[in-house]
Amino acid sequence: MKFTRRSFVKASALATAMVAAGCSPQPVAPKQNPETEGATWYKTVCRYCGVGCGVMVAAKDNRVVAVKGDTENPVNKGLLCVKGYYLDRIMNTEEGRILKPLIRKNGQLTEASWDEALDLVAARFREAIDQHGPDSVGFYGSGQNLAEETYIANKLFKGCIGTNNVEGNPRTCMASAVAGFLSTFGKDEPMGNLDDIEHADTFFIIGSNTAEAHPIIYSRITTRKQTGKDVKVILADPRRHRVADIADIFLPFRSGTDLALLNAFAQVIIEEGLHDPDFIERHTTFQDGNGAITFEQYVAFLQDYTPEKVAPITGLSPDDIRAAAREIGARGRKTMTLWCMGINQRTVGTWLNNAIYNLHLLTGKICQPGNSPFSLTGQPSACGSVREGGGLSHLLPCGRQVTNEQHRKEVAAVWGVDYTRMSDKVGYHTMEMFRAAGDGRIKALLISCTNPGHSLPNLNSVRASLEKTFLVVMDAFHNRTTELADVVLPSALWCEKEGIYGNTERRTQHLAKAVEPKGEARPDVWILLEIAKRLGYGEYFSHYTSNEVIWEEFRKMGGGGTGYDYAPYERYKQERGLRWPVNDKQPAGTTLRYVEGDDPFVPEGAGIYFYGKPDGKAVIYARPHRDPAEVPDAEYPFYLSTGRILEHWHTITMTKRVPEIMKGAGEFYCEIHEEDAARLGIQNGDLVKLTSRRGQVVATARVGGRAVPQKGLVFLLMHDDRTERLANFLTNDAVDETSKQMEYKVCAVRVEKA
Repeated sequence: MKFTRRSFVKASALATAMVAAGCSPQPVAPKQNPETEGATWYKTVCRYCGVGCGVMVAAKDNRVVAVKGDTENPVNKGLLCVKGYYLDRIMNTEEGRILKPLIRKNGQLTEASWDEALDLVAARFREAIDQHGPDSVGFYGSGQNLAEETYIANKLFKGCIGTNNVEGNPRTCMASAVAGFLSTFGKDEPMGNLDDIEHADTFFIIGSNTAEAHPIIYSRITTRKQTGKDVKVILADPRRHRVADIADIFLPFRSGTDLALLNAFAQVIIEEGLHDPDFIERHTTFQDGNGAITFEQYVAFLQDYTPEKVAPITGLSPDDIRAAAREIGARGRKTMTLWCMGINQRTVGTWLNNAIYNLHLLTGKICQPGNSPFSLTGQPSACGSVREGGGLSHLLPCGRQVTNEQHRKEVAAVWGVDYTRMSDKVGYHTMEMFRAAGDGRIKALLISCTNPGHSLPNLNSVRASLEKTFLVVMDAFHNRTTELADVVLPSALWCEKEGIYGNTERRTQHLAKAVEPKGEARPDVWILLEIAKRLGYGEYFSHYTSNEVIWEEFRKMGGGGTGYDYAPYERYKQERGLRWPVNDKQPAGTTLRYVEGDDPFVPEGAGIYFYGKPDGKAVIYARPHRDPAEVPDAEYPFYLSTGRILEHWHTITMTKRVPEIMKGAGEFYCEIHEEDAARLGIQNGDLVKLTSRRGQVVATARVGGRAVPQKGLVFLLMHDDRTERLANFLTNDAVDETSKQMEYKVCAVRVEKA
């Protein structure tokens, strides 16, 4: 079997490569794959990015023997990327797998019984709560957690212990997207869906290497471009990556200047009459940082962002800016905008999300098939588990807020707890939570299914904090966080447990259990219930006899006009996901939100109605350009950005266990523009040292190759887990003031030959 990375450039080549590799959309005949003879096939969902690809898993003798794409799943239609194709490898390996509970004794992690480990966890958390109050403990979860896991953790910490110190790694990837949705529309999550890809005429991609981070979506885009009539792709990015291969317009703007660029697009759209005055009048209002403004005041604000004024800021030509704006706003053409971490992981991430929505609201290109601003999600259930489940320090389930007394009462009624035990103050956001662990405000911290000892910015500070608190980690594999833990609890892996994921298009899907957990691993729900019982809260959790019981209770949080209407658990077991809201008016789910006749919450006669806002109107914001928190100077003259590649997933805790992936990905590297490399005397393959105000790393230089950053920018892979190459020793922990998301994508570094 062989994958070539170039096979992912075009959809047809993608399908061909996958079939050649044995990942055929059709079931493999028994004669071709004897291992599947007598195996049972299970319907599940890929455990990587937020697309929610359907996967069929064959299990026999308590072993996963084959994985293939689910041809009946409308998201991926049988295709899988290379990571999904090799999911069976992570299921069957014992390399690095945590098989028994571990307790740190005399500085070493030592095997222990479940009772000993859980009793210790409960004793230390109870001690902290009794002596220092509820806010002395915290929980940090993941967009890879099942919805049921987030629900139980949320109830334990917010409902029983009485602290809102509940966070998750979606704060690192999706918080600005959430804040953008809420501020513009009053409700979180997209109004459109992945089907918009097949209807769009123009794709505007910014802050996303879709080809490598979301390859199945990219394959659908390339298919649309190949088979549609005059389909165009616009890419705006400081780095020429794989998406540039299909771009009709490529805008390599200077790092950190994308807000000025988006404002310039809006200025051109209005100046050239590409806006829709009727839609604007009926469906929008205008605001700046001080409150309501008029359309005329917004137009006046945009005069500081003409292409001629923005050109020297962005490094682009006025003609190229105008050409892209005209394509985005062209009448009679449907535009779909896609973005991800390059937009969200910024100190102006919320404003950038607002500015993208501005383009669609100004042109009326929204809430129609193919006309869609579509935020891409980085993890399989960042939406369904953390955002919808309320697994952040300011949230409660189904869009509720911890500061709202009525919301607390509603949630407490379902949980069966006294609402007065629930805190009315926002808990620590992610970076503050880890600072609190370092300075003694948090005495005990429980981490589930994520690796902040590798993944958080300003990592020297984070790792020092983790060494000062009582740290409990629930995970399936050892990583750079378990090595710092006082207690490690072995979690069941994907397909060793069942539950619910929610993907990037509001699609809720069921994951089947195919095999029993390895060793003494246990499902996270079981672990959380045991901790709750040993903390003295067993009466509130004893009725949770299955994931279905948990889900049906969670469903009660929706409905009642919240917009979060879900189907019964049994339906998800049978179907290939349903896009919420799902209710009596829309039993098959909702394709387009805010649209009369599709969204059950839109009043009759309204047409389009943004019911998250009291007046039913979305907000167009005047958001001024602002520099990143850190820009290059004489001491640190380069911009640094970080990101992923096709073959690997986040901190490689899982993908590094797959030999085929490790071989295909090759050496981890840092990309440098050839002119910068020549000036510094660096050649391809040399070791280079990168230094920021927070730390330094050593990496292998990549000059030319699969992607090329602009001059003055270096790009470092986030995946390497060797101490000297942890990218986040360099990155900045400055946060967006609204979303509290970190600015991973821009900081200043010095580069020299090692």
